[in-house]
Amino acid sequence: MNLHDLSTHALAGRIDSLDLISLEGGIYVLEAQMDGRPHSLVDEQGRVCHLRSVEHARDLLQEVPLLPFHLVHQSPYDEMCGLAEGRREPLRVPIGMRSHW
Repeated sequence: MNLHDLSTHALAGRIDSLDLISLEGGIYVLEAQMDGRPHSLVDEQGRVCHLRSVEHARDLLQEVPLLPFHLVHQSPYDEMCGLAEGRREPLRVPIGMRSHW
């Protein structure tokens, strides 16, 4: 989904929420949750957009209507020895789409 599609779907009320996923190396990717499925934000060439920060994402989303927005972190401790096995949910922190600076 590109930025234009994201805006169009958001205006139509089809986007449930946005997740800004923190990856290793200080990279973030943006996923739109629609119809129970994640849709990654892609550029003009169809490649997943790599964002630099929360503020970079907010700048990119200025023209998108307000939606529930979450910063998502995987826990590095899930891979430690001695912890109980099983799937652990990532940390999802609600954040604002607009900067308060």
